[in-house]
This record gives sequence, C-alpha cells and structure tokens, in this order.
Amino acid sequence: MKTKWLLSSSAVLMGLLGLAGTFIPEEISNILGIDPLPITLILLQIIGGLYLGFAMLNWFTRSALIGGIYNKPIILGNLMHCVVVFFALIRQLAVQFHFIFAILTLVYLGFAVWFTLVMRSNPLSNQSKSLSNT
Repeated sequence: MKTKWLLSSSAVLMGLLGLAGTFIPEEISNILGIDPLPITLILLQIIGGLYLGFAMLNWFTRSALIGGIYNKPIILGNLMHCVVVFFALIRQLAVQFHFIFAILTLVYLGFAVWFTLVMRSNPLSNQSKSLSNT
C-alpha cells in the first residue's frame, strides 16, 4: 500500500487549509457567509493551527512503516479526523448546499476510505513480496 502518497497528499491538503485558517480567517468567514466576529476569527485560527499540526505530523511520518500495528496512532488519528469531518460536512450539506462543502465532502470520504484500507493492511507482507522478487 502506498502510504507515502496518502500521508503526503493529506499533509498538503491539511497544510493549505491550516495556512488559510491561520492567516485569512476574515476572508474565509466572508466566503462562508459568517459574521466575522472576534470569536469566529479566533476559532478559525485555532482550527488552522490544528490543521497545521496534523499536516506536520503526516509530512514527517510519510516515509515510516505504516499499516497494521505500525504507527497505528497516526492512522487512527487521521481516520477519526476524516470520518468526523466527513459526517459534519454531510450534515451541513443536508441543511444548506455549498459547492466548497460538497468538494470537501468527497475529498474527506476518499481520505477516510484510504486510511481505513491502510489500517487494515499489513505493510510487512508488501515488503516481503518485493524482497522475494529481487
């Protein structure tokens, strides 16, 4: 299983979302039609910081052995994040459709499925197959 692609792509996505939430919370609140109250801006910056933390975690573990029991907390943390965000976006889409939310819903569904597949895989079986072919 290609976990380097998974962790790299999720790191880039979360890094971009984190940078946006950290540095342009007022613009994000205007795009989403939310009043840019001080509490809203602070919460968007806090969420941006959380996304940046996840991005750093995924970026620096992208080359590690991942799957099965290896680095399970990283996979479970990412999986939990993706599943919770996916259901939150589904709930929001049921109330009010927004194109950005629809795209993010599909992206988070893809990441949730991918993290689930990695969690259920055995990274050592893939390595032993490639080693026996050489």
